[in-house]
Amino acid sequence: MWLSKISKQIIGYFHKVNKTKTMILKEMLVRVLTLKEHQGFLKYLKNTSWMMAEQFLRMIAGLFVAFWVARYLGPEQFGVFSYTLAFTAIFSGVAKLGLDGIMVRELVNFPEKYDVYLGTAFWLKVIGAILVIGVVTLIVPFTSNDVETNVFIFIIVMGLVFQSFEVIEFYFQSQVLAKVVSICKIIQLVLSSLVKIYLVLAKAELIWFVFVATFDVMTLAVSYFIVYRLKEKKSFYKEFDVSIARLLLKDSWPLIFSSIVVTIYMRIDQIMIKEMLGEYDVGIYSSAVRLSEVFYFIPMIISTSLFPAIIKAKKQGERHYKKRLQQLYTFMVWVAIAIATPITFIADWLIVCLFGSAYLEAGLVLSIHIWAAIFVFLGVPFSKYLLSENLSKLAFQRTLLGAIINIILNFFLIPMYGVLGAAVATLISQFVANYVYDFFDARLKSQLIIKTKSIFMPWDCF
Repeated sequence: MWLSKISKQIIGYFHKVNKTKTMILKEMLVRVLTLKEHQGFLKYLKNTSWMMAEQFLRMIAGLFVAFWVARYLGPEQFGVFSYTLAFTAIFSGVAKLGLDGIMVRELVNFPEKYDVYLGTAFWLKVIGAILVIGVVTLIVPFTSNDVETNVFIFIIVMGLVFQSFEVIEFYFQSQVLAKVVSICKIIQLVLSSLVKIYLVLAKAELIWFVFVATFDVMTLAVSYFIVYRLKEKKSFYKEFDVSIARLLLKDSWPLIFSSIVVTIYMRIDQIMIKEMLGEYDVGIYSSAVRLSEVFYFIPMIISTSLFPAIIKAKKQGERHYKKRLQQLYTFMVWVAIAIATPITFIADWLIVCLFGSAYLEAGLVLSIHIWAAIFVFLGVPFSKYLLSENLSKLAFQRTLLGAIINIILNFFLIPMYGVLGAAVATLISQFVANYVYDFFDARLKSQLIIKTKSIFMPWDCF
């Protein structure tokens, strides 16, 4: 008798659960069908789709061109090339002046002043690039680099002047017109890929591949400028407003240091490996990092595309704002986990398949480094949140903490465990900067809760 009652209760429970599931599925279907008619959703979907398409093509080009170049150069020459890119990347962050996110925000808030804002940001970036070239000229003689490596550094750093035309990209981002930006980047990608293929077939020397890095920045700048003028827009480069320049620099200076620190703890491992172990080990480590970071475009594209929408969501109320952030964080975390899990098991095969057997040692490095993606995927939208809340100083502080931890760990782990130690240092520093830091700042309590739920309770976020 009691067994019959229990059985009925269990059957009744599962019947209720199935009924609830059916109701939820129906509700989700209704929401999806509603979104098809939502113009705002369709606008942002198309915007994101173009950016995803461009990055997908970049991934394909990477599989067939960038990895082919790495195979051709071999671990040692590829190590020199990677070290050069890592060294100059630290200074390219300075030339950007931290204006990227701020410009999108200002152009969304003051669309009628787009020409003045673009012109002011453009000339600030030009000045920043010239200052960076001067700083590199002073620093390079004190490095342990040979003459050839220093020449490579100067070739790449001279291209930073053309980086100033990125302000046009900010304008199109603020207008949710990623299609225009994506087309320009696809043109640059095709040209760059064709040149690299020719250089490999012609068995060119390393210096020509270095020139391609500068060529890429130049072609993208030219394509941006042409498209902007075809839109019959004003000549922004004729504009400059001192008061706007002051306001931009006032908001951006923490982001300048933050971008430097970001680059340091993303690239300092390659520089330290070169100094402690040599170019060959830089090549091995860089091959794993190159493959691990190929997925970092996903959070950048989604966050960049949705940034204007997130800013507008804040005007609809705090609850709506936090819900949007919660959904974004959860999506980011589990996309990263879905990427990292299979790659961990096929890392060796993937490295040999793409780079060749000479890079086999990079397999274990990849299986460790790929898990840093979880915290990178969290960190990108988190940075957008800090920017929208005018908490740029916190962005700098958490990034600085991550960089310091990365350098300290590299100092001890690289001599002990080689390139594996550098991968572990990156994973730990990303974890600290993008999650642990929130425990120590009361202003980030809500963010800590959102991140924790995204990782441990994703079913409760939608």
